Amino acid sequence: MKIAIFASGAGSNAAAIIKTLPNFIKREIATIAVIISNNEKAGVKNIAATHNIPFEILAIKNKDEVEQADAYLEILNKYKIDFVVLAGYLKKMPKKITKNYNKRIVNIHPALLPAYGGVGMYGRHVHEAVIAARETESGITIHYVDEVYDHGQIIFQAKCTVEKNDSAEDLAKRILQLEHRHYTGVIAQTILSQIAVK
Repeated sequence: MKIAIFASGAGSNAAAIIKTLPNFIKREIATIAVIISNNEKAGVKNIAATHNIPFEILAIKNKDEVEQADAYLEILNKYKIDFVVLAGYLKKMPKKITKNYNKRIVNIHPALLPAYGGVGMYGRHVHEAVIAARETESGITIHYVDEVYDHGQIIFQAKCTVEKNDSAEDLAKRILQLEHRHYTGVIAQTILSQIAVK
């Protein structure tokens, strides 16, 4: 299976996935074929270059949903992508893409969905909301992607404690550790289970 990773920023999750995926799944079974970003200045571009993985910019600015879907499909078809991994990708996937790749797009969210999800709930905003609500725990949610932000079926969750004096940065570090520890393994398990069904 050929995997596409989508990322909008620095790409720490993308780097972790590239590094650890071969520990979970043989290269003959699944490989990362391309890294895609909507941001020309994204740090993930350097990660792609370091690992000799093709990098593509998704030109979707000022396009309607039909045009956006066509832009996605052009790249996904070019690399014959079977499975999509969102790793800090901040754009909503067009409905046509989520339909074509039903149960073949996964995302990781830095909170315990369904709480603290939806529009605007990403990165620091999530951690600030969790702390403001005086939650005693937070965590990560890995889920399938549908046409609604942070809405698809949950595949996996892991929790961590929110300490009394945590800042958003403190909590973010703890959440990122969970992301790096669990995301690649869950991706591999999801791919292997789908192959087994076939």
